[in-house]
Amino acid sequence: MSIHIQSKLPNVGTTIFTTMSALAAQHNAVNLGQGLPDYAMSKELIALVSKAMNDNYNQYAPMAGWMPLRESIAEKVQFLYNTTINPDTDITITPGGTYAIYSSLTTILQPGDEVIVFEPAYDSYVPNIEVNGGKAILLPLTIPDFRIDWQLVKQNISPKTKAIIINTPHNPTGAVLQESDIQELRKIVKGTNIFIISDEVYEHLIFDGIAHQSILRYPDLMERSFVCFSFGKVYHCTGWKLGYTIAPAALTKEFRKVHQFNCFSCFTPAQVALATFLKDKDSYLQLSPFLQEKRDYFIELMKETRFNLKSSSGSYFITASYERISDEGDADFAIRLTKEFGVATIPLSAFYQNSKDDKLLRFCFAKKNETLEAAAEKLVNL
Repeated sequence: MSIHIQSKLPNVGTTIFTTMSALAAQHNAVNLGQGLPDYAMSKELIALVSKAMNDNYNQYAPMAGWMPLRESIAEKVQFLYNTTINPDTDITITPGGTYAIYSSLTTILQPGDEVIVFEPAYDSYVPNIEVNGGKAILLPLTIPDFRIDWQLVKQNISPKTKAIIINTPHNPTGAVLQESDIQELRKIVKGTNIFIISDEVYEHLIFDGIAHQSILRYPDLMERSFVCFSFGKVYHCTGWKLGYTIAPAALTKEFRKVHQFNCFSCFTPAQVALATFLKDKDSYLQLSPFLQEKRDYFIELMKETRFNLKSSSGSYFITASYERISDEGDADFAIRLTKEFGVATIPLSAFYQNSKDDKLLRFCFAKKNETLEAAAEKLVNL
């Protein structure tokens, strides 16, 4: 007799990232699919982690996170956004940005609650909502610039709307919210009980002199928000799985109730190291020009191909149309590209629940120059 389990996520299978990375390995393809760098992280930060371990910071950190790290984060927020955050009551260190988003949703959702999600969307959002008994209200971003249609948002607000998820810079498209978007969001939530989950893991990877429109800039939005960040994305160490959530004290109190019975606390040596490393402002201020240079180099390399690259103002990613090459569906084309031409990407349909196919692929340009060159050399042959 086999025991029966009723799946909480019956429509979820293996993620496209796992599938495409496995395919890339199988065919020895250049992997521009998964969002991770292939270049080294800071040697100074590595040395600080090693020092912390040698100094015996190897036991549990406090549940909310190493206080000197929370203090460094608060100082950074004050410097960047002129916003005062209480490190004791408003910041919780988490095992990665995805966990921060999941725990934020788990904190607020009751069965039947609705959450507005903009598609294409990072693939954890909808499962996070559904596993908590909520319902995702899926709204499309406008093509080709991937902007939010705020009139459509207004039309989909209901008494069941519990939260709106925003993501800037945006994964998978590299789009960023503008100040006008924030003003529209303020109007929509004013006088409501709607929460905001703000995914800002690419906070420092924003290009062309554009100012990051963090929710932390806006006190009236901050009072209803969980703002989620990632050290892994910022410091080229995605395998660390370390991030944090900033929320007002009352929301953080409830967030920590969920957090303390899940992971409880995060890897201590990295927290100790980051408490020092964050005080060096250049460690995060230089990230935008560094990644912008990679974006621009990749765009230049791709001019020799038949792909049409869309704009990207932030993140690790840029999307591209292959309309001059094939009329295949994007998933089929991405698989063939990996198998026959040796370059792995992510089909944009993977970021839609209904697999909407706009014939676009997502490329990750957070790679060594030689990796980007190797990919472009293969793509020229298409």
